[in-house]
Amino acid sequence: MASTNDLKNGLVLKLDGDQLWSVVEFQHVKPGKGPAFVRTKLKNVLSGKVVDKTFNAGVKVETANVDRRDMQFSYMDGEYFVFMDMGTYDQIHVSREVVGDAANFLLEGFEATVAMYEGNPLYVELPAAVELVIEHTDPGVQGDRSTGGTKPAKLETGYEIGVPLFITTGEKIKVDTRSGEYLGRVNS
Repeated sequence: MASTNDLKNGLVLKLDGDQLWSVVEFQHVKPGKGPAFVRTKLKNVLSGKVVDKTFNAGVKVETANVDRRDMQFSYMDGEYFVFMDMGTYDQIHVSREVVGDAANFLLEGFEATVAMYEGNPLYVELPAAVELVIEHTDPGVQGDRSTGGTKPAKLETGYEIGVPLFITTGEKIKVDTRSGEYLGRVNS
């Protein structure tokens, strides 16, 4: 149990029965008239749904002990992604639903944060950006280069994104894992 005064970003709360909510934003408000309160933005850990919730200041809220570990993606085992804890070398199987969109940017050997609650994986969090190689993209058409347009490119993970016309097959680029957008070339 924690007080609403102890809230911080990333803290996982257990509300509405057994639902887990992660604190995205919080703000302590002390109006001129009336009692103080805490305005929060909470994200459901499993569904990703974001809601606004207000608590009276000093109210006790139940916290969930979520274990966040840095793990390395090892390989695919059918529909499961196998991650290895770098400290203990334990391996865990994480379903495709739990991995979610992170699957578009995972390669063997990549590091990710796996959040566990009572022994069950909740979600997989990648770094904000990863470096991947363009597996295939059509060459840019001469004369199109000045428009600043984009063309489709297939990454080594199989995911397709839009890249600028000057990018060629075999180049290494940086990709935003949250939006799936091209961020820039990686100079080797």
